[in-house]
Amino acid sequence: MALKDILKVMIVDDMSVSRGLMTQGLEEIGIKNIDFQKSGQDALNRLAVNPAHLVISDYNMPGMSGLDLLENLRSNKQTQQIGFILITGSPSQDLLERGVKLGLNNLIKKPFTTQSLKASIEAVVGKI
Repeated sequence: MALKDILKVMIVDDMSVSRGLMTQGLEEIGIKNIDFQKSGQDALNRLAVNPAHLVISDYNMPGMSGLDLLENLRSNKQTQQIGFILITGSPSQDLLERGVKLGLNNLIKKPFTTQSLKASIEAVVGKI
């Protein structure tokens, strides 16, 4: 069985259009086991009871940013090993440095293509 058939991915983004674009990209790659949440807090609650292999989270969200979500995931024994990719339209050096310090696995710059999404995922989980 291929990795893409078993890989569980959670998309976290407050914008429905962005969630849709990411879902479409994942489906084009062949990843079908996709969940999504509209906020970092909802994602934390869901991942505590139903862990994923990989989280792809927007950076700029109300309440809890993508990096705040990452920090919370890394501080919890049950979720600290989940792969984490941050997606943002404006990746600054400060953002990247903070992300790496928190345990960020990869970063995708918006707008993204299906190929750049696939490459970013494969850099974290291996060939899909």
